[in-house]
Amino acid sequence: MTTRLMGRVALAFVAAACLLTGAAPAARQLAMEPLKDAGQNIYPAFEGWYQNSDGSYTLLIGYYNRNKKQTLDIPIGPENRIEPGGPDQGQPTHFVVGRGWGTLAIKVPKDFGDKKLMWTLTANGKTASIPFGITKGYQIEPFKDEAMGNTPPTIKLAQTGAALTGPPAPLATYPTLNGLVGEAVPITFWLTDDGHEETSTGDSVVAPLPPPLPGAPATAPAPAAGGGPPRRVRLSATLSKYRGPGTITFADATPAIEKNKASTTATFSLPGEYVIRVEGNDSSGVGGGGFQCCWTTAYIKVNVKAAPTSGQ
Repeated sequence: MTTRLMGRVALAFVAAACLLTGAAPAARQLAMEPLKDAGQNIYPAFEGWYQNSDGSYTLLIGYYNRNKKQTLDIPIGPENRIEPGGPDQGQPTHFVVGRGWGTLAIKVPKDFGDKKLMWTLTANGKTASIPFGITKGYQIEPFKDEAMGNTPPTIKLAQTGAALTGPPAPLATYPTLNGLVGEAVPITFWLTDDGHEETSTGDSVVAPLPPPLPGAPATAPAPAAGGGPPRRVRLSATLSKYRGPGTITFADATPAIEKNKASTTATFSLPGEYVIRVEGNDSSGVGGGGFQCCWTTAYIKVNVKAAPTSGQ
């Protein structure tokens, strides 16, 4: 099975996994019940695996929030757990609507064999579980699209910091910012691309893309009709809440990228530890247009304290 075909069967595997794990009602709902504004399931989505240079493997995992308007916060615990070894293995606790592509990457040893991990999510009182492992036919290549030769963009969280590309590293490896409740915290990062599909102006030529999976975010536009030149889009980035006890309000969740630099602010409603997910995209669009390449995920951790009271 090719990498591109993988993007088209991800949701089918979700449904099949629900059936195999005894969640037949949930699988029937996925296939038959229309989307609603709220009250629906969230399904874990196994997106494939790849082998690392040291012989270990990485499992790439996302999710599908079937609610059209309802975002949900599901804390780590009985209703949001990955076992064995969990319940916390770095998975999100905040779920935006629609398809969350490649939000989590879990590294497993080279002797993992036919073992399986299981992610269980309960949303709106409805539970869905999916096993994932080194499953035959689900090998992916997230660092290069062999059909187009494209590679993911590079994100730097500091101008001279490490260059991040492809699926995310473990949460513990990312820097932590500090902030106060109700005060805007500056968020700055740098986004570049290898230029494989870019013009001299830094705009990416958009290749034709197949229709997205149901519920998936919109992809980049196709070439203009009538044989004209393709429309062009710049590198883009999307910020979203990944974890945290309160609401995050971004001044701009899709900030403009000027001279490879993007800046915005984030304001937090409650004290606590937060994680912001940064997804960097090139011409392949949000979530790689439904494929397992080519986008980059990074996290920004923020430790938010209560604002001092008057007189302190």
